[in-house]
Amino acid sequence: MSTMELLKMGFGVVFEPSMFFMVCIAIVLGTVFGALPGVSATMAVALGLTFTYTMEPIPAIVFLVAIYCSSITGGSITAILFKIPGVPSSAPTTFDGYPMAQRGEAGKALGVALFCSAVGGLVSALAMFLLSGPLTQAALQFGPADLFAITFMGLSILTCLDGDHILTTIISGLIGLLLACVGQDKMYAVQRLTFGSKQLLAGIEMIPVLIGLFAVTEVLKQTNSKKKRMTAEDGITGGKVDTKMPSLKELWTIKWTMLRCSVVGTVVGILPGAGATIASFLCYTMENKISKYPEKFGTGIIDGIAASEASNNAATGGAMVPLLSLGIPGGNAAAVMMSALTLKGVQLGPLLLTNQPEYLSATFASMIVTNILMVIVAIGIAKVFAQILAIPYSYLGPIIVMLALIGAYANQMSIADVQIMVLAGVLGVIIKACHFNSAAIVLGLVLGSMCESNFSRAYLMSKANIGLMFSPVQNPIAFVVIIFCIILCVLRFFPFDY
Repeated sequence: MSTMELLKMGFGVVFEPSMFFMVCIAIVLGTVFGALPGVSATMAVALGLTFTYTMEPIPAIVFLVAIYCSSITGGSITAILFKIPGVPSSAPTTFDGYPMAQRGEAGKALGVALFCSAVGGLVSALAMFLLSGPLTQAALQFGPADLFAITFMGLSILTCLDGDHILTTIISGLIGLLLACVGQDKMYAVQRLTFGSKQLLAGIEMIPVLIGLFAVTEVLKQTNSKKKRMTAEDGITGGKVDTKMPSLKELWTIKWTMLRCSVVGTVVGILPGAGATIASFLCYTMENKISKYPEKFGTGIIDGIAASEASNNAATGGAMVPLLSLGIPGGNAAAVMMSALTLKGVQLGPLLLTNQPEYLSATFASMIVTNILMVIVAIGIAKVFAQILAIPYSYLGPIIVMLALIGAYANQMSIADVQIMVLAGVLGVIIKACHFNSAAIVLGLVLGSMCESNFSRAYLMSKANIGLMFSPVQNPIAFVVIIFCIILCVLRFFPFDY
């Protein structure tokens, strides 16, 4: 089947009146789910799964893809307005989005986030459609040593997260790695740091920690008795946010940022287990490192928002590549979609693109339509969420805590997650007082278990020989990536002008 026939088939499915209306509903649901603290993209897709039980396979995947893409974008709304990332991949958006909102530029920050989200999503959708086969074959070449090197590269960016407090940033990352060690060892099932608690056997979930460090900590900071009582006028822009799309001049200044991060985000999304969170942290630090004014990152510039939002949305299309081509989910949300399609009797794998190419075309068309329509939908939803900021903080704070409690508990219906969230919130206050880095802790927690499991497998496969494990002959990809990590760390301590 030719490319034009695939495109015609895909858009023909999406633009059927009933299907198009369903896609619009999915975009609204996904954006709202993504904007709610504690509701990850995976949880949003899982919640949307209940709507697909009576659907045919193609409408089901179109519906779930629309929720998946829009939920990633929705996370930027609360990240900018509340400094609470709606989804984990929006955490880097808070670094520059919230300072802009504090300066009265919330509308501008939202406009940049939405536009870059759309660009990243469209680029990844195009890559998924044109390069699905070749890119999937390339991803299959990554062995445990290569995957460890990639995750280690993610950890090495800790040296670039905060140039003024490099030592405390590294210590923060090590704290995150320590938290990732809690639970059973995945290779030998040995209990570590559980202190006899059955609830900790499965490890510490990222979502409760994320909610605690960002949401609860922010509420506790606002309760400082030395501050005056907040009124409605103290809310950011008084609760009125008019989303402003970036001007052509602003777009021209971030054009290469959007392009680079869209490409990198797509590639990271293809790698099994990587996902949007790693993509956003990686691209944010990459842009910080190559920027002509790295000292401005974290103070409220559009470059940081563009890097985070273009990359995490680009990862959505990348995650669909191995799912459609090989039946291997590129992330947790893609795994939920795979389970939904499997229940309907769809055989995902290499033969899918040959025998049922309509799945690829429908997914592509759904991603294109979603990434365009979600800009319009998110503008309206942002106005609703902005009104919340006009509420006095004496009321808003408890509401945020209540939503945080619901988000933490709904993650696994576990009271232990709520306890972890509370402890993380208290830890966050201590971290801020000691000038440690919350983002570094989250990054260490996200990458820790993946890094450890891949290292253990690679170490066993190389017969406990580290030299063989990173041999340029046996594992050239791992060798190149590790050399790059070393150079990145060395340049941080011995910088030069470039």
